[in-house]
Amino acid sequence: MQENKMKTSLVWFRNDLRVRDNEVLSQACESGNRVIGIYCLEPRNFAMTKFGFRKTGKYRAKFLLETLNDLKNQLDRLNIDLLVYQKNAEDIIPTICKELDVAEIFLQKEWTQEEVNTEDRVKAACSSSLSWRSFYNQFLYHPEDIEFPISNTPQVFTVFRKKLEKYISIREEHESIKLSEENRIENNTTIPTLSDLGFEDFDTPRQSAFPFRGGESQALERLDHYFFKTKKLGFYKKTRNGLVGLDYSSKFSPWLANGSISARTIYWKVKEFEADFYKNQSTYWLIFELIWRDYFKYISLKHGNQIFKLEGILKKNYEWSTKQRNIDRWIDGETHSDFVNANMIELKETGWMSNRGRQNVASYFAKELELDWRIGAAYFESLLLDYDVHSNYGNWMYVAGVGNDPRDRKFNVDLQAERYDADGRFRNLWLQTSLF
Repeated sequence: MQENKMKTSLVWFRNDLRVRDNEVLSQACESGNRVIGIYCLEPRNFAMTKFGFRKTGKYRAKFLLETLNDLKNQLDRLNIDLLVYQKNAEDIIPTICKELDVAEIFLQKEWTQEEVNTEDRVKAACSSSLSWRSFYNQFLYHPEDIEFPISNTPQVFTVFRKKLEKYISIREEHESIKLSEENRIENNTTIPTLSDLGFEDFDTPRQSAFPFRGGESQALERLDHYFFKTKKLGFYKKTRNGLVGLDYSSKFSPWLANGSISARTIYWKVKEFEADFYKNQSTYWLIFELIWRDYFKYISLKHGNQIFKLEGILKKNYEWSTKQRNIDRWIDGETHSDFVNANMIELKETGWMSNRGRQNVASYFAKELELDWRIGAAYFESLLLDYDVHSNYGNWMYVAGVGNDPRDRKFNVDLQAERYDADGRFRNLWLQTSLF
């Protein structure tokens, strides 16, 4: 890597792996400095957790590598280099800052403990003269625009939604400008392979409901398909509880989770669809789901580490089991419920599970088997393509009765199967002896 005395703005990418509507990148491009991107595939994010699962499993790892390759291509078009290292951030970013005379680090604002700890370690190892510029870059409703303190975030979603949707405007998308060729540096880094991360490569089963690749290009292509080419958006509310196929839901969540697409981009495309074609309950419902996503982010902002604790944000004490045999049966799809089993096998084989499936298997884990819900949350973290810390722990607390569900409900998995898989099509798909 060549040294250059020109001042540099370093964009530290984390879960904002896109060019479109990326305030972090946009602000860096306006800094007047050379702009360089960096991403750290931190070994600790692929290590075993205390619950015995790899923190990031093979599905999300592959999706992430696809995303990074796409991001590199997108940044190339802006004459911005992306440095990729298979190192913990504090072990490489301070060195890069010295080599490239970095004046400012631009990054997405995070608040959950692991991300904050990493940031603190990097800051401690960098020069105190370095300027840090962080931005809330993952919300639909920007925290600076809401009209109540985060500490007053309502405990019930409906109250939260009603405080926002009719009163707070959604900001416009940010644009990132193309820089001159002089912005380029010699970049000798390469994006690792799946085997470099310790995984064997794999093929996605042909019946997967999520056969898509990672990256911003794929996310925008999917959006165009679901909204404008097929107009499936117009039926979203009717089909969103589906279990089989590509188009029963938008499938945006994996790209949203690692920031390949922003909630704002989706929102404004819904508005474009409504202007060009029609507005109905389905177009509203997709925005409604984006508000749910925001809600769990505000809940974690409000409650901090409490979302990771057994008693949850309600601080309720239940008797929880950690019986390994029951955990293994749930994971392997060997419970008394064929509906739970089919969903768990789908997850194990593809890294994907429908929203309806997640609610049922999580409720079964916490309410039927009465297992420590954090174990289920850690398993989801490892396997789910669309793992998002806020939504994952928010939803698990919710179904376990220690979160934001005022009714503390329990799913009857047999009735749910009867209602959502009456013909057994979904169960037959995943309970076959051979998956290929």
